[in-house]
Amino acid sequence: MLRLDLICTKNLIVQDEIIMNQIYYIRGHKVMLDADLAALYEVETKQLKRQVKRNMERFPEDFMFELSPEEYSVSRCQNGTLKQGSNVKYAPMVFTEQGVSMLSSVLNSKRAIQVNIQIIRIFTRIRQIIADNTDVRLEIEKIKNKLDHQDKNMEIVFRYLDELLEKQEQPNPPRTRIGFKPDNL
Repeated sequence: MLRLDLICTKNLIVQDEIIMNQIYYIRGHKVMLDADLAALYEVETKQLKRQVKRNMERFPEDFMFELSPEEYSVSRCQNGTLKQGSNVKYAPMVFTEQGVSMLSSVLNSKRAIQVNIQIIRIFTRIRQIIADNTDVRLEIEKIKNKLDHQDKNMEIVFRYLDELLEKQEQPNPPRTRIGFKPDNL
């Protein structure tokens, strides 16, 4: 397995960390910006946009959408990589995982295909990490619930112990003897 990883890392066009740092969470989707994708494909942003606009039927709303000016300004403020002045004339396009995979059919360069394969693998890895984290969180919740129930059970046990201690501390009332008592004793 390690050997396979070494072979895969030698064939990488772009470092995984660079791609991972260019995945943003906008409108509830993990997306990549057109300018970032264009840089990865080594094409101009306007060329990427032109190809997408020529093939709009391939990019429904859940594959690609344009950012509103408010979203763009917020994302530019949150991410130091987004520069003031780029994509000002036209709203930036963002692509979901499916949109990125569709780009390989629109951009017919060898690099675009190889980068797309790498990006899709990273999206898949991120999805797996999220699923693993969800499983871990569910297990932690189960343990917390068990501990909560144990705390309640321990509380009941201690309450009963306190009641028993209180009963022991109270003096017993004198008992009247029942039975035969011989006179010669």
